[in-house]
Amino acid sequence: MKNKNAIIQFLDTDQSTMPHYYDYARAIHEIKQILTDKLGNEWMLCSAEDELDELFDTLQRILEHDPDKVEILASVYDTVGISTIHAAEDGSYTVTPAMMNNIFYFPDHEVAIVRIPIYQSHEDYPESFVFARDHASLLKFLSYMLDIQRQYMMDGITVFTDTEEGIMRKQEQITYQIHRDDILLKPEMKTDIFRSIDEFFLESGTFFKEYNIPYKRGILLYGSPGNGKTTLVKSIAGSVTAPVVYWQITEYTTSYSIKEVFTTVTKMAPMVLVIEDIDSMPEESRSVFLNTLDGATSKEGIFIIGTTNYPEKIDPALINRAGRFDRAYEIQQPNSTLRESYLRRKDITRFLDRDQIEALTKKTDGLSIAQLNELHMSIALQWHYEQHVDVDRIIKELQANQRKTVKQAWDTDEFTRVGF
Repeated sequence: MKNKNAIIQFLDTDQSTMPHYYDYARAIHEIKQILTDKLGNEWMLCSAEDELDELFDTLQRILEHDPDKVEILASVYDTVGISTIHAAEDGSYTVTPAMMNNIFYFPDHEVAIVRIPIYQSHEDYPESFVFARDHASLLKFLSYMLDIQRQYMMDGITVFTDTEEGIMRKQEQITYQIHRDDILLKPEMKTDIFRSIDEFFLESGTFFKEYNIPYKRGILLYGSPGNGKTTLVKSIAGSVTAPVVYWQITEYTTSYSIKEVFTTVTKMAPMVLVIEDIDSMPEESRSVFLNTLDGATSKEGIFIIGTTNYPEKIDPALINRAGRFDRAYEIQQPNSTLRESYLRRKDITRFLDRDQIEALTKKTDGLSIAQLNELHMSIALQWHYEQHVDVDRIIKELQANQRKTVKQAWDTDEFTRVGF
């Protein structure tokens, strides 16, 4: 069971000769021992260039949906938890095997993975290890896990959020499908956007190969808040047969997290990468981000959708250089035709007649889709309780609110101030 080529042999060391940073070798030695005792033969210890978060995220989904595919051979430390308690939104609890401290074995592939805490005098941190029979079984296992990961990602939207501790990942289900017919855009723009997204994923991008076009695409959606950028993105996400990753940039976005995101999504290609509020990219990370967008392989098979409410804050290099974002679409305030269409879809005819709707359409010039939604809500509420609607008053209130929002001119009187 020894690695005869290693110059430091665990069995030849003791507490006085083993460097403190190598203390975790005891745990590795015991893991290899139990693998040999239970499964026979010798085991190859492997490391990875990057942390194996994706592997353990996929493992967690396998334990939830197909637990027969994996066995827990043992735990490593008797003073580190082996189960994790999860609190659900409804107040209930579930208990699942902890990703840390358990030895997970995949019998179909003869591969075991384990994440253990490494304790040092100044810090402790998790480290992941992979044990395999040989290189062939390991490569087959990694291919299997990649396929499983892609299948699970198709079940919803994978959200990446940059945090102080690194990238937080979670899977969100699409609870309400937004149909393309419900997207309010100018017809030519709507056709252009959906045609490009459909052609990208049609038969693995045969259109791009046929016309010798690089198999990558990037569009930027910009405009004032409340006019449907997020709704458009959700409609795209729910209508493509490909994984969708939603990346939330924060002040914690770094060159490392940029590399991690693009490394992950490249493995999942063809897929959609949505970058929310792209203008919030920290200054110190922008050059790395731009260089990554320039990379040929980092975007192969990836359809990137960037969004921003503040196009004036966007680095001109994002738009003005070919290959980063191919097209920029301004999602404008709805014109009269779109406003009337939206209100009619909301069934405004329950409260107003045709002449009133025409007048309402004219009076709502300058209001966003979100404000039109609030207009409908206010009309419905007033009608429900009073059986009549004062449309002019509601519109004036919404327009006054919009002007204050644009100018940031909020009341500061202590009796009307909101918050602390």
